[in-house]
Amino acid sequence: MAETSHASAHQTGHAPHAEGTRRDFLYLMTGAMGAVGTAAVAWPFIHQMNPSKDVLALSTTEVDLSPIQQGQAITVMWRGKPVFIRRRTEPEVQQANAVNLGDLPDPQADSARAQRPEWLVVVGVCTHLGCVPLGTKATDPKGEFGGWFCPCHGSHYDSSGRIRKGPAPKNLEVPTYTFLTDTRIRIG
Repeated sequence: MAETSHASAHQTGHAPHAEGTRRDFLYLMTGAMGAVGTAAVAWPFIHQMNPSKDVLALSTTEVDLSPIQQGQAITVMWRGKPVFIRRRTEPEVQQANAVNLGDLPDPQADSARAQRPEWLVVVGVCTHLGCVPLGTKATDPKGEFGGWFCPCHGSHYDSSGRIRKGPAPKNLEVPTYTFLTDTRIRIG
């Protein structure tokens, strides 16, 4: 029987080993071309899911801090959310540092929340149900701890944006920000 397969290989002019190698090569090339074709079709679909240039431009916000007086706060918009920037007074900074962290529902040192003691930058969204707390305007109630007050459900935040009383489970979020100069920051 071995002589028969050897004889048929001589009649066709191909060795049995060479035929298997050619077939394997064709399978491999067909698969590779299929993968390249799939990638070429899928790339435009995947690429269109990237954020557009106008969205990327909104991912950072630069703020001039020079007009903000001590004890004053402003609200700026970043990624569709309000951001509170407060220029704290020395007594506010001292009060924020004097808090016993063990008394806080979400313990966090003031130094971990403010890059420079005078400036506090927090996302102005209550961590309970997403309301916007009061406390940025001079006439707003600032709650029992001199920071922000969310009248919807009674959450009180201190001058470091830490939750002190009420149903909010976490402190006000500190966004990523960088001091570009002494009077200019970039949020995001």
